[in-house]
Amino acid sequence: MIRPLSIILLLLSFSFVTSCQDILECVINRHPRLDDKRLITALVDNFYFEEIRADIKNEPRDNSYYYYFSIDGDLPRGLEFFIDYRSVIIEGTPLETGIYNFTIRLSVEQANDYYEECENQLNDCDGLCDDITLQRYRLVVQ
Repeated sequence: MIRPLSIILLLLSFSFVTSCQDILECVINRHPRLDDKRLITALVDNFYFEEIRADIKNEPRDNSYYYYFSIDGDLPRGLEFFIDYRSVIIEGTPLETGIYNFTIRLSVEQANDYYEECENQLNDCDGLCDDITLQRYRLVVQ
């Protein structure tokens, strides 16, 4: 039977080997996220607008990060992707029907109070448990 003192000593030794900050980052679970939503169905020859927003979960200062998006996949002719700070906007007038699948990849980087000398193999000093996320979307055009 493991005694409570042994558990406490094990946790303390683990915290010396790794950064306490990194442990707390994952306990607090700060990470970037994209809207997990179903896109509105688009209609051929009708203007379409959809906004997919990004934020950082459990981070009240999520405006203090740079947001970088990449998009893999296709949209129908007539629709385009635009990036507006923390949002991906899909807009235009679709010219053909179909089902279009695409993936948005979001990576974030702290903009303020970032010190390169703080980084090491165990700590990246950005306050996040993870700094990349992916979300898959499906757009139906009728």
